[in-house]
Amino acid sequence: MTVRKVCVVVTARPSYSRVKSALTAIVNHPDLKLQLVAAASAVLDRYGNIAEQISRDGFQIDARVSMVLEGENATSMAKTTGIGMIELATVFDNLKPDMVVTVADRYETLATATAASFMGIPLVHLQGGEVTGSIDERVRHAVTKLADLHLTASASAAERVIRMGERAESVFNTGCPSIDLAAESLGTSSSEFVLNTERSGVGATVNLNNSFLVVMLHPVTSELEQARMQVELVLEAVRDVGIPAIWFWPNVDAGADGTSRGIRHFREVNPNAPIRFIKNVPPEDFLRVLRQCEVIVGNSSVALRECAFLGVPAVNIGSRQSGRDRGSNVLDVPFEKEPLQEAILTQMKRTNLKSDHLYGDGNSGRKIAEILATFQFQRQKRLTY
Repeated sequence: MTVRKVCVVVTARPSYSRVKSALTAIVNHPDLKLQLVAAASAVLDRYGNIAEQISRDGFQIDARVSMVLEGENATSMAKTTGIGMIELATVFDNLKPDMVVTVADRYETLATATAASFMGIPLVHLQGGEVTGSIDERVRHAVTKLADLHLTASASAAERVIRMGERAESVFNTGCPSIDLAAESLGTSSSEFVLNTERSGVGATVNLNNSFLVVMLHPVTSELEQARMQVELVLEAVRDVGIPAIWFWPNVDAGADGTSRGIRHFREVNPNAPIRFIKNVPPEDFLRVLRQCEVIVGNSSVALRECAFLGVPAVNIGSRQSGRDRGSNVLDVPFEKEPLQEAILTQMKRTNLKSDHLYGDGNSGRKIAEILATFQFQRQKRLTY
């Protein structure tokens, strides 16, 4: 059997954790050869430059693609997508992969999918079929219609992809590879991990041996004008709850400029607030931080995926994850200060939450590699009825 060249495009910090175990499984599979492309915010220092972590983890990066246009608004998102199509087309032409793998629903994913499709390269999509709203919803379903092979993170997502007219034979519920990392972290004592807060980020030093929160708040692309107001509200709520917090920097979506300005202004006028602001830590360390925290607060899908598996209480704010499958660990609240504070305090009382396997059982990477090695791609795509 001819070895298949699998080109995986990582465009952001969360995309790496969503695919890392699959990368390892591809490298270890005798019938597969990994081609790895780091692009968009994955190569930018201001968003943690996850490409450097990828290299430290032992993966060879075959191409780095600079494609993010400054602005962090709707126009820059559209232009970044266009630049990405041009640059990735060149990369694909050079690497000549047998398939391209794209992850989830960020707008850069659409650039990857479009370039591969126009070039006649079979497209594999991870995490299609989910429901969230905002621009992510449109991108996710558009990529589904471009993709030849669908590897979903949940059973309900797989059903939605089939209902969208995709062949059932091309849809596999593999679970989310990020759950593989979460499962591995359970085998490591949290006492073995120490986050050097003096070197990671800025702000207050947070003792991870005591109670603390994790906050991950991203801009909502359908609510751009509210981005700064929303982050300031959450900052004030977390400050007034009085529990130290590790706050991870937002992603590069439109509205991130307003979110970032809100954080910087807050830091200037609240120098003694018990919050540490961090751009990025390795995925394994991030999971250890989650395991040790009292509650995760914000609007990241991490609260619904990894934290459901780890049994970490979560407070999900606003509409960004509206409609996405969630477990019993999640409490939803609007962008209102008092309900948010009450939810945090309520969730802090929850202990011994059971692990929820809604998004996988910890074996996704190996399942994905085996499917990539054996799936028979069809030259033509047709809508099923």
